[in-house]
Amino acid sequence: MRRSVLLAYQWFTGLSDTCTGVLLYVAPAFTLGLMGIHAPLEANPYISYIGAFVLSVGISCIYGGLLITYNARAERLETVWLLTGFARSAVAIYLLKGILSGELEPAWATVAVFDASCVVFQAIGLRKRWPAHAR
Repeated sequence: MRRSVLLAYQWFTGLSDTCTGVLLYVAPAFTLGLMGIHAPLEANPYISYIGAFVLSVGISCIYGGLLITYNARAERLETVWLLTGFARSAVAIYLLKGILSGELEPAWATVAVFDASCVVFQAIGLRKRWPAHAR
């Protein structure tokens, strides 16, 4: 895998999750509205809490981008991928269950697909040792 592709992936996922996390944290109803999701106003404190979690994943991905930028040891990026992969897997599975059971709106599928796609990309990358072989 090309180093530039890994770098672009890290910055894209990092910035998108960081921005989403900040928006969920400070303006949960507005952010969910942008996503086409409706939640009762009473849920806002909990949505903000989720924003803090999303923000932490985003910052972790940005850190992965910095690791690539500064040519850090591959094992460090592999650790970022493993840990963010666990979090993204949990989110994707939870959302899929919620959508299929009717507890969550179908609009949540975009989040589930994004997170699942990241998990697949990172799992393949870990299996093939992309961080170690990036040029």
